[in-house]
Formats: sequence, structure tokens, C-alpha cells
Amino acid sequence: MEHIVIIGNGISGVTAARHIRKLSDKKITIISAETDYFFSRTALMYVYMGHMKFEHTQPYENWFWEKNNINLKKGYVKTIDTHSKTLHFAEGVTLTYNKLIIATGSKPNKFGWPGQDLKGVMGMYHKQDLENLEFHAPNNKVCKRAVIVGGGLIGIELAEMLNSRNIPVTFLVRESSFWNGVLPDGESEMINRHIKNHHIDLRLATNLKEIIPDENGKVKSIIIEETGEEILCDVVGLTAGVSPNIDFLKDSNIETGKGVKVNHFLETNIPDIYAIGDCAEQHEAIGNRRPIEAVWYTGRMMGETIAQTICGNKIPYNPGHWFNSAKFFDIEYQTYGWVHNSKNKPDYEQHFHWKHDDDTKCITIAFDKNTNEFLGFNTFGIRMRHETFNTWLTEKRPIDYVINHLAEANFDPEFYQRYEKEILKAYNNQFQTV
Repeated sequence: MEHIVIIGNGISGVTAARHIRKLSDKKITIISAETDYFFSRTALMYVYMGHMKFEHTQPYENWFWEKNNINLKKGYVKTIDTHSKTLHFAEGVTLTYNKLIIATGSKPNKFGWPGQDLKGVMGMYHKQDLENLEFHAPNNKVCKRAVIVGGGLIGIELAEMLNSRNIPVTFLVRESSFWNGVLPDGESEMINRHIKNHHIDLRLATNLKEIIPDENGKVKSIIIEETGEEILCDVVGLTAGVSPNIDFLKDSNIETGKGVKVNHFLETNIPDIYAIGDCAEQHEAIGNRRPIEAVWYTGRMMGETIAQTICGNKIPYNPGHWFNSAKFFDIEYQTYGWVHNSKNKPDYEQHFHWKHDDDTKCITIAFDKNTNEFLGFNTFGIRMRHETFNTWLTEKRPIDYVINHLAEANFDPEFYQRYEKEILKAYNNQFQTV
């Protein structure tokens, strides 16, 4: 019987396993060094905040795997011998495969800062990070201050987590405005204000120089690069992005760049070996997308795609229109299509921006100023329907159509009464349309 081995039990690997099982009776083994069972990584923050227990983050009951004849193996793969199709584990055991799916996800970036491996320094990606945080920052008596380094989505989640236990937070962001490598200026500046309104000590255009230990090898303080200022702290969160978790492949003959190199069929340079999720790097990026996408739903889509291929229906990975969502404390964010930041905006891309007076809701609509074609939509604090925007992007609707039909995209019917007329009026004023 053909043996499919999947390294990694995140959303990509587990989706691949589930769909291969739906389509076939092949032997399936999922390997993980992190946890016994699949859990929702995006829910980790809610465990620390007391909204759920860890077992609630597991979408499937423990009996699910045996019932569906999916073998789970806990262990760390040290090397892969692609000639004999054998995995060698750190524990000394081996496992052979017929087809291999690499789905090892990401690891938090470290940039060689002095002190980056001290006790009390952690990312916020793995279950072990959650356990570390619970140990070093159970309350504001044990952790009198935390410093977060890196202004991405994981950084803001960690700030919210610590804030929920009244632990003071200093947030070091290298950029001149929060996440302005992604967001247009108006949105980024609104999020700056929102972070400060939650009593977070936000330091923009600020870099970490080093982390200072105490006599026990634990974090005592950090030094700021630009000013030499020392900030006393008990925890340092390193959230300066993630990179593919592929160190174990460095001596293999599987082609890698930043990630495992794959074509549009998610195939590596070695027959019968595939890579999906955060660790996969497209040889040629798809449309405007990045070659590596560390996003939950694209990992799931890759898992579904590779299952089809392995079960005899070879199809390319086609992620469709870009979509993402996140949360900045109390403000929910969704993006559909492409809304470029102020620095990377192509010449033809024009923006309509509307912000509510309460400074917690705004939208930005991107369109082609030459053709008026709708290109993308960012929404903060207002929920919208994914399918509606997906349809409008596919149909290449003009911006006037989108503005006049916004009510159809409302997730919350209240939105229509409260903001639709205001947005239309602002749009008409700005673009002097009739």
C-alpha cells in the first residue's frame, strides 16, 4: 500500500491528510515534534487571555485520527535520504515513504541580537511559546514589564495578550508607522493611535540593540539601538516576522531558497516530494502574491490541492484573489484584492479613503485611475462579506458600482443605515462624480 508521509501537523499538513483520506485508502502518517494533536495556532492567544482552554484549540477529538486511519508520530526529523526514501529521526529511528509532503511551517526570525536566547525571550508561534509566556509572565507581579520587538500581526497579538493581564508593554517597531510596509498611511496612523489608546508604550522607528541578562541567565533589560536607553523588563517577545522552518533540509538534495522551492503543482525538484504552507517557496510568484505566503487559509488551500494531485487528479495551486484578516486590539481588519501601501503603490492605483469620526473604523478602496476598475478593499472595524468582494474582483466591476452596492457586501446589516450614505457622500465629494 502506498505510504504518504507528512512532516508537520499544522493546517497545511492536516488538511492534506484529511483530503487524501477522503479520496483514498492510502496509508497516511503525520509527523510532529511540537504537539501530539493538531491545534489552531491562531487561537493560542485566547488561551492565555482566558477565553478558552488549550484543548478547545483542537478542532478534532483525539479519537478522530485513529477512526480515520491517520497515523500520528511524535518526533523530530533530522535528515531525509531521498534516494532510499527514508526519514532519519533525532531519536535514532527511521521511517520510509512512497510520497513525502513537507509542511513544517515557520519559525520566528532572530537577527543575531546579543541575548536573544536568554530565558524569558520567546516568539509567539508554537505551543512551547505559550507555555514559556505562562511561566515567565503569569501576572504583573512576576513580569513587571514586557518588551515586544517587531511590529507585525504576531507582535500586536502578543501586546493584546499581555495587556489582558495588566502587564505593561513597550512595543519596539522598526518602521516609522505601525505595519506601514503593508497598510496605506491613513490606516497605519489610525492603528498607531489605537495601540497608544490601550496604554501600550509604542516606540516607532526604534530598533533593539541587545538583551541584557541577570546573574541567572534570565532577561533583565533591553538596550535601544538609537538612544542607548535601557528598559528593565522580565520578558522579551521577538515578533519580527517568521521564516520557513527548513533547517533540517540543509544537507539534503531538495532545492531550497528561503523556503522549499516548488512549482505551481507544489512539486519540489525531487520526484514524489512536495512542499506546502509557510515553508513552500514558489519558483515564480503567482500574480501579485509573494513567493512565500505564511497565511492560514493559503496553507489550507495548498493542503487541498496536493491531496488531489497525490490521489491522481493533478491540479496546479490556484489561490484566487488575495484575502487576509487580522485584529488590532478591538479593531477587526479584512483585505480583499490589492490595496498597496503608500510607498509601493503602482502609478495607476488610486485610493478612496473614508474614516469614521470615532477613529476606529475606516475603509480604503483601490481602483485603476485609467479604467476605474475595482482592485482591492481594506476595511477596519466594519465586517464585510468575502464572497461579494471576490465576485466583484472576478467581474472587474468599476469603483462606482462597488460604492453604490456596498450594502450588498455588509456582513452586519446595521452598516447600511449607519455608514453607507456617509461613504457615498465622501466619495462623491472627493471624486466629484454625479
